[in-house]
Amino acid sequence: MTDSVEHPSPIVHRPSTVSEVADLVRRAAREPVPLTVVSGGHGPWSHAPAPGIRIELGALSSVEVEGTRVRIGGGAVWGHVSAELANHGLALSSGDTASVGVGGLTLGGGIGWMVRAWGLAVDQLVGAQVVTATGDVIETSADEHPDLFWALRGGGGNFGIVTRFDFEAHRLPGIALAENVVDGDATDVLRATRDLMRDAPRELTVTFMDVPPMDPSAPAGARLTAVWAGPEPEALQAALAPIAALDGVHSEVSTPAYRDILLEMPQPEGEEAPAPPGFIAANGLMSDLDDELIDRLIAFRSAYPASVVFLRSLGGAFADVPQEATAFPARSATWFVMAAAFDIPGLLDDAARERAAVEVQRIAAGRLAEYSNFVDTEHSETVAGMYAEEAFARLLEVKRQWDPQNLFRRNHNISV
Repeated sequence: MTDSVEHPSPIVHRPSTVSEVADLVRRAAREPVPLTVVSGGHGPWSHAPAPGIRIELGALSSVEVEGTRVRIGGGAVWGHVSAELANHGLALSSGDTASVGVGGLTLGGGIGWMVRAWGLAVDQLVGAQVVTATGDVIETSADEHPDLFWALRGGGGNFGIVTRFDFEAHRLPGIALAENVVDGDATDVLRATRDLMRDAPRELTVTFMDVPPMDPSAPAGARLTAVWAGPEPEALQAALAPIAALDGVHSEVSTPAYRDILLEMPQPEGEEAPAPPGFIAANGLMSDLDDELIDRLIAFRSAYPASVVFLRSLGGAFADVPQEATAFPARSATWFVMAAAFDIPGLLDDAARERAAVEVQRIAAGRLAEYSNFVDTEHSETVAGMYAEEAFARLLEVKRQWDPQNLFRRNHNISV
């Protein structure tokens, strides 16, 4: 491949039509220059400017609804989408945060609040419009270019620019939400939650998060949040009764609109906005949540006051999808686990930084795979570890077919 011409600062484009996107792709391939694609303004590629052409898809944010079929522009964010779908009594299993882009989350898989009820975001995807590395605009689905459609469902932005996502949405008359604040040591809560979720109804998805003071959308401390896919607070209360009965747990159940549970996180503004703080982090899709792993998570959060521990239950509809049906790995996983220590100048010395790096890797040691949407660096050292072996080999073949010159490489890159 010819070496790219380096530009000192990005040339930012905000196309309002698909044809403009295609023209920019052809330009990037012709010159050639590095190409960055931002579909919603969330994630490592959305921040510190990089040389070359930067395509920001924010203007392509339409939401069109026909029955339960939903067509969403590649630059839309989930807060806007969830609000539009609510007008039709519909919802999709989306990101947890309103500002998260539909594109980035979906292409990486998409573990959301309805993952046990409806599966991943990619499990609801039925088609897509893609601008390829040659600047062609194509439609892809299970019937049109099926190998490309398979790769888009978990393979990231390696194969083209998705300018429209077609989803099959779900009727949702309402949800129930339980916030369980945990005082003191959370070990018993995590063990009880693990045991409860082994046989829990698929309407129930739970998240445990323990965070330091950050902002009003993420209150400090440990809490177990549960969402029930249906307007039955009594069903949610019955399912969580063993948790609510534990010492130190304070429960509150409500019935908000689904769109209102998506967190509003402050976002950097402007092309020169600073990048978010760094992390020493690791994550994993886990076959189980055993006592040793729980103990490691509790100890890590205690050892590093500026740290985050996050867990989400899987199973249910997530596990219904055959492993080979999408590129997303580890359908047998029952938990997603992440641990991260803030790495801010002056916060950790070299010894503490080294210890934290060792500890997060120990936490993730038993993982079936790494979840790419929670890897916040541009270049993962182990992209292959994000996929099953056979899936990665297949992704390489799709990459060779659709982007042999690796034009789309500012991602967790599958390089040929």
